[in-house]
Parts: sequence; C-alpha cells; structure tokens
Amino acid sequence: AAIFAWGQRKTIINKCKELGERMDYAPYHFVTGHSETDLKKLLGFKHRTFNDTDLLYCIEFMKRHYSEHKSLEDAFFPKENVDVESGLNYFRSYFFSHPDAPTRTRKHIPSPVQKSACKRLNMYLRWMVRKDDKGVDFGLWFKIKPSQLICPLDLHVERTARKIGLLQRDKPDWQAAIELTNNLRILDPE
Repeated sequence: AAIFAWGQRKTIINKCKELGERMDYAPYHFVTGHSETDLKKLLGFKHRTFNDTDLLYCIEFMKRHYSEHKSLEDAFFPKENVDVESGLNYFRSYFFSHPDAPTRTRKHIPSPVQKSACKRLNMYLRWMVRKDDKGVDFGLWFKIKPSQLICPLDLHVERTARKIGLLQRDKPDWQAAIELTNNLRILDPE
C-alpha cells in the first residue's frame, strides 16, 4: 500500500481493497505460496503510474525476501543500530539487487541517496514502528525506536511546516524532511 500511496485517499483505499481481493485477502500467503497461474490475477492492476509490471516485481522481491527472513523489517534494518537514512538506502539497494529488476519500477522506490524525502517509505516505517490504539500504527518492528523516525513530508505537511516556521528549506527533499524532523524533536524528542 505504501509503495503506491499517492493521490486521493479514497482511491488509494479502493486500490488496496482491489489488490487484497486479487490476493484472496491473504497477501502474505499469496506472496509466499503463489503459483504462476495465481499471478495472472494481478495482470491489469494499475494505480496511476504503478502497474502490473511493478506489482509483479514487488511480489517476486517479497517472495525471495520471505524465503530467508521472517519480517520485512530485515529488508530495511538488516542489523541493529542502523539509522533510518541508512535503512532506506539499504532497502532500495536490496530491493533492486535482482538482475531482472525492471528499470521502470525504480521510480517507485526512492531513497535519501536520490535526495528524495521518501514520504511513502517514511510513512510505512511509521506504521510498522509506532504503536497506537487506533489501528493505524501497528508497532511490529523494534530495531529502531519511534524517536528515530523521519516525518513523512508531503505537500500538506510541507505547507503547514513552512507556515508555522518549522521548515525553511526551499525544496521538499531529504534534507527538508530531516530539518522538519529535527524541529519536531525540539517539541517532542520521542
């Protein structure tokens, strides 16, 4: 969901539901146990510029990953004491380490090395690291603390942060996400 979470919230939710249905509402089982015939259910899936080629590669990556690891956390944080920036850079490199990785899919997985703010991946890390009682943040990962997360910087967050003086940088890039996060840590270090 986080990889293609851009655009209208309602559309993103509908696309997630569509994808869930195509995977018989068992995404982990689908990823780890699909057959070639099962993959045909995914053909034609599209959300904006994310298409079935991108989706099929994501499924293949996850199948390879889960054949050796229990959690996707290891795809970001392969060992203890890895910061978020290093984790995001590692993830992109690891994600595209297969020789058959489609070139077109690279635009969907950003990293700080590319100077991207990595909004969608930072949002995903938030879901997996923070824990709440509202069903948004799952709190399943423990290799980093919530205080180490980087604020997901989208257009609305950027505008608000500028308006209230939490962001001075003129580009919405990785350095802007770091600046905003550091200013937010002054208000709440946790």
